[in-house]
Amino acid sequence: MIRRLFDRVSRALSLPDDPVARAEMLLNVEWLVTNGIGGYSSCTTAGVITRRYHGILVAALPNPLGRTVMLNHLGERLVRGSQSAPLNIERRVAGPMDPKAAASVRAVRLEGGLPVWDYEWDGLHIEKRILMPYRQNTVHVTYRLVDGPDIAKLELNPTIHFRGYEDRVNTPRNAPSVSRYEMRSGSGMYWVTAESPDDLPWLRLYISKADGQAANYAFVSDERVTSEFLYPVEQSRGYEFRGTLWSPGRYEVELCRGEEVTLVASVESEEVMRALSPEVAARLERERRRRLVDTASTDDKDDTQAGLVVAADQFIITPKGRVTDATRANALGNEVRTVIAGYHWFTDWGRDTMISLEGLTLSTGRVREASFILRTFADYVRQGLIPNMFPDGSNKGLYHTADASLWFFHAVEAYVRRTGDQETLVHLLPVMMDIIRHHIRGTVFGIGMDPSDGLLRQGAEGYQLTWMDAKVDGWVVTPRRGKAVEINALWYNALRLLENWVTTIRGQDAAAEFKRYAERAYESFNKRFWIGDDVGYLYDVIDGEDGDSPLCRPNQLFAISLAHPVLERARWEPVMRVVQERLLTPFGLRSLAPGEPDYKPRYFGDLRARDAAYHQGTVWAWLIGPWVDAWLKLHPDDRAGARDFLEGCVNALDEYGLGTLAEIFDAEPPYTPRGCIAQAWSVAEVLRCWVKTAPPNQPPIESRS
Repeated sequence: MIRRLFDRVSRALSLPDDPVARAEMLLNVEWLVTNGIGGYSSCTTAGVITRRYHGILVAALPNPLGRTVMLNHLGERLVRGSQSAPLNIERRVAGPMDPKAAASVRAVRLEGGLPVWDYEWDGLHIEKRILMPYRQNTVHVTYRLVDGPDIAKLELNPTIHFRGYEDRVNTPRNAPSVSRYEMRSGSGMYWVTAESPDDLPWLRLYISKADGQAANYAFVSDERVTSEFLYPVEQSRGYEFRGTLWSPGRYEVELCRGEEVTLVASVESEEVMRALSPEVAARLERERRRRLVDTASTDDKDDTQAGLVVAADQFIITPKGRVTDATRANALGNEVRTVIAGYHWFTDWGRDTMISLEGLTLSTGRVREASFILRTFADYVRQGLIPNMFPDGSNKGLYHTADASLWFFHAVEAYVRRTGDQETLVHLLPVMMDIIRHHIRGTVFGIGMDPSDGLLRQGAEGYQLTWMDAKVDGWVVTPRRGKAVEINALWYNALRLLENWVTTIRGQDAAAEFKRYAERAYESFNKRFWIGDDVGYLYDVIDGEDGDSPLCRPNQLFAISLAHPVLERARWEPVMRVVQERLLTPFGLRSLAPGEPDYKPRYFGDLRARDAAYHQGTVWAWLIGPWVDAWLKLHPDDRAGARDFLEGCVNALDEYGLGTLAEIFDAEPPYTPRGCIAQAWSVAEVLRCWVKTAPPNQPPIESRS
């Protein structure tokens, strides 16, 4: 049953007939393949690299290198006699795009989450597939001549600029030049080395048939540096967008009808990269993904859930290079796991991980990995805080967050509720008690309980401590210093959860102090945050630098949606009405209601313009999760109605990142997707709520854990 379901996990772009419109769609939709250690392969579906983050192989290297672009681009050209046509549109200089100059893209689709292209040109039908073997910094680009003559010729032109994936495209470090790169050969393989101050690995390249045997090809040496390569998305974002790439030459590959030929690119050892033939690697990766769907799925007709399960897998990683952490975890019989917050530019963030944990792991049946994630972050608690983020290439976390530690309680509650794992709860309990006591006494960044009312305050000059955390050039856009509404909803929720857990494990007397703090917070919250019956919603911040803020934001929703709502039941309905009327969109919730000061309908422009809009109207897809939770608290029998709120996000799976969900959307129609093409909490919350709103005849996933 489940095998048939996995075989249907396919998404296809609906390509327009008009060649210009088709080319524009292919340029605007991006694909992503990941390797489970933080590395990835990604580009536009047109085969054009438009971002500095794009690359056929972006390897996750040991710290301090971090994610590094090792194979930037792969020029692909079909040759027949004296005629030729590229498979991709090679946009290197300014000028209009000519889609007719390239082979026709007949179809682009995902099969089991992996991208597949069909091309047609001059009687040739070529299929291309891309995958990364799990936990390898290796990529396989496979071509098959489906129809046409018995033999066709394919030219492949690898282009390179070794650099950190965040580096400018014109960064002088390792700048492309024929004197800085060298291509060598031996044992049927080519490898590229760089004159570099960094200890970069070799990029190994070879051409193989499906069974691992050598293909019929020739390599033509033709070293050159492109004079100018444009990155238009970087230009629109206000970054350097002109760069150069180095090419050693080209492969001239013979394609026989029905046979597969694969370009393998890797920074692994020769032994590792040759251990799996392309055929075996494809079969094993397909089976790994099939098992993910098998573990998670309850309905053999629910293609949407299965597709989201495969999308969720992109974010769960074993971080590369944290040797100390891995050694310590292994000594206890555990493994290090974390969550990439978003592709392409996010690393693992504590807040995003804790919000995403239920959807990514528990709604998919990956409970063991959920435990590893919780234990991994528990080991990093310092002064009552879990890390806000781990910068790429670093083993040290940054702790400037007021809410990540409180979201940790939310994640533990979901884990224990789903699994009943008391052993992990007992292990984590001292850590959580330490977190609460640090908050009661007061910890860094001005985070601490106000003894006068039992509410939590936070704020430090120059820091952005809540999830509304945009900062540019020293400007904290939405500082929200004071007592933020969602921080105090999380604070009360954490106190109640801890009270219950301590009562169960250590008895009522041990839990008495947490009960007192929770009761005080509840009383003060309902007295202080309610603006008034005539307004019908909550202050966003009280006791702030400018007094109490009545800005209508989605943060108030957490006073209802969490396991222990801090808002009085009688006030739920008016709050929900305001949120629905002013903030709800088909793709999530606006971060600020239209009509409020500084409301921004669109997220675009350079970094300062974008950050000014990031939390000032921009729609966040992940907020659809707490909206659905709160809706079901008010309407517990309306699962069908709650699922309807997810339809916009489900329909957006092909609009920006193929088969995945964007980070954000513009605040007004047409709600253009923006930000990261694949965001962990967007996918996680839609998947979690899709499972939660399943028809009543489907068993909840916790009954199968």
